[in-house]
Amino acid sequence: MIEHVHKHITSELQQNTRTDIIFILTAILLNLIAMSVNMGMAGESRTNNAMLIVMFVFVCLIVLVNLVVVFGLMKGKQSREKLLKGLIQMYKDQGVDKYYDMSLLGNYNVRYNLFIMVVMFTGIIAMIVPFIMR
Repeated sequence: MIEHVHKHITSELQQNTRTDIIFILTAILLNLIAMSVNMGMAGESRTNNAMLIVMFVFVCLIVLVNLVVVFGLMKGKQSREKLLKGLIQMYKDQGVDKYYDMSLLGNYNVRYNLFIMVVMFTGIIAMIVPFIMR
């Protein structure tokens, strides 16, 4: 039964990782695409108010998607921590916990914070640069 639980936890960790990758890539790609579109409209938005409104709509999209991604990454971070703590407890119960370095938990938290910062910074840049070019 322990092997089944171990397999289930590691499977959940792998799914968590795949979901996080999708979140991160989606946010970064959307940020870059929205920035490119807004940069393309920046010059014309000086004389065409409709273009300016479209630019603001893309900014709203950037904000919403980035909020969803950051929230998703924070939940992924919490899930990973809970799963790993359960795995570590299982290792302790089986007497093999000495093979898992507990400092990895802190490293995972730092990594998640870095991912969140990358998403936020690309989102901020995607919102600001087109308006600077305007």
